[in-house]
Amino acid sequence: MAELRGVITDWGGVMTNPISHTVNAWLAAEGISRESYVAVMRQWVHEAYSDGETGNNPIHALERGECTNDEFELALARELVLEDGGPVAGPGLLARMFAGSTLDEAMMRLFRRLHADGVPTGLLSNSWGGGYPTELFGEMFDAVVISSEVGMRKPEPRIFLHAAGLLGLDPQECIFIDDIQANIAAAQQLGFTGVLHDAADGTAERVAELLHVPLA
Repeated sequence: MAELRGVITDWGGVMTNPISHTVNAWLAAEGISRESYVAVMRQWVHEAYSDGETGNNPIHALERGECTNDEFELALARELVLEDGGPVAGPGLLARMFAGSTLDEAMMRLFRRLHADGVPTGLLSNSWGGGYPTELFGEMFDAVVISSEVGMRKPEPRIFLHAAGLLGLDPQECIFIDDIQANIAAAQQLGFTGVLHDAADGTAERVAELLHVPLA
């Protein structure tokens, strides 16, 4: 087996607080019917992860950069209703949806340390409207892959290979961290060592174990 040398991570839900927490706060703040949100997202997400190569639903289009943020916002807003039955405003929907997103400082420390210690590190994120703190990336990552910028999305095999290639590594030399099992499974099929993220402590311990480095 190849020696593990690099670490590639997802962004939302790994380097930030759980996306479910952020979305729940948005639904409550705007008084959006949870039933309407669950109904549309259950369908869209199922399609997005049941056919990673050729699907053509709004999530595919957004994450690959095939539609604008404005177009996606309007499409999603049309499927949602407020708890009082009123319409949901489309313009600015993505910014409002992720307004409650916060950085996970423990994960930030982990990647700053890995990067400072010379471990090749990368970010591989499916983009939902941007909002990344790009000014912080240089201290954590050697390579950054944002799906909408490269016209590919997880769990498509080619985007994992692209991210590893930017680090000059083979998949067998890379750890891949994500909070979505379908993405982990896709990466593992290519030879990556997957770490399904739940909490920073557990992820850091697993990465340290795999790389044979101390936590502190």
